[in-house]
Amino acid sequence: MSTDKISQLSVTAGADEAVIAANAKRRIHRRRVWVRLAQAATLIGVLGSWQLLTDLKIVDPFFFGSPVGIVLRLSDWAVHGTAYGPLWLQIWITLEESILGFGVGVVTGIVAGVLLGEIPFLADVLGPYIKMVNALPRIVLGSIFVMWLGLGLPSKVLLAAVLVFFVVFFNAFQGVRSVDRNLIANARILGASRLQVVRHVIFPSAMTWIIASLHVALGFAIIGAIVGEFLGAQRGLGLVIATAQDNFDANGVFGAMLIIGLLALSAEWLMTLLEKRLLAWQPPSSSGANHAGM
Repeated sequence: MSTDKISQLSVTAGADEAVIAANAKRRIHRRRVWVRLAQAATLIGVLGSWQLLTDLKIVDPFFFGSPVGIVLRLSDWAVHGTAYGPLWLQIWITLEESILGFGVGVVTGIVAGVLLGEIPFLADVLGPYIKMVNALPRIVLGSIFVMWLGLGLPSKVLLAAVLVFFVVFFNAFQGVRSVDRNLIANARILGASRLQVVRHVIFPSAMTWIIASLHVALGFAIIGAIVGEFLGAQRGLGLVIATAQDNFDANGVFGAMLIIGLLALSAEWLMTLLEKRLLAWQPPSSSGANHAGM
């Protein structure tokens, strides 16, 4: 085969690959558009039906609230503040507790998971106690922390950290146990110390497990802060919800829940960006296009 024919085949193959890639991008973009439209239609349908049912008195707005009532309640809080101060202060208090609890829980969960995953004797000794504490109802732990640390920030941070710890710990532990032992053996043959093996082999290999746990841990951090505030606090969205519940203010309860949901979505979006940065070395998943709209 002549050189010219080979060049023509190479150019044709390159053009075909470019067309296939462009078509794939268009399909992904089209799917994202349809997903966003379906999400918007679902939201409009739910809120519209809710408002219609309350307007027709089929559903009692005193107990179930209404979308218009929720917007009015949030507007009132934004302008006049809540019973415990400005709305933005309540949001910041809850956000601060969640972030601090998330950070403490993630760090301690990773350290404990790696240690117990690498030291079987330590895992055998501490395993039953960890499982026992994990089985305790979180509301009981929250009550204990409030008694120990009071109504301020530390009790909420500790409860959020405990919830995050167990999620991250079990994933980190399983991730370490799932590392290919041949990789560890090869690293040790090449003269790597135990610390170097953990740093350069075990931790990167378990990173996928750890990152996967962070998505769930974010939600648990917010839940821990809210539950702690609900049990006893001086400020925060959990206290706002508890007060609205005591006053039979359904719109206030749903309004605070809406704020919490928006905070959780924002945190999830940031975690997705962090995941892409930390796992950039991995090859793209074949199912990536299927989850592009999530």
